[in-house]
Amino acid sequence: MGTQQEKDELYALDISDAEWLSAPGTEDAEERVEIAHLPGGAVAMRSSLDPGTVLRYTEAEWRAFVLGARDGEFDLK
Repeated sequence: MGTQQEKDELYALDISDAEWLSAPGTEDAEERVEIAHLPGGAVAMRSSLDPGTVLRYTEAEWRAFVLGARDGEFDLK
């Protein structure tokens, strides 16, 4: 996972011009997860209904999350 320095640098990035992406087929008023690709393979994630709260993940953290999701680690029981 990312070091504290990597996380500090990631959160220091100005992402005001980030291009936010969401799953196709969602309505603008519908709550959805949005992501933005950041430098170095990092990713920012937010809820469309709370765009001011943004989580940021290093490339390694994001890769681990995606692989876990593909493997079913986050499936609802």
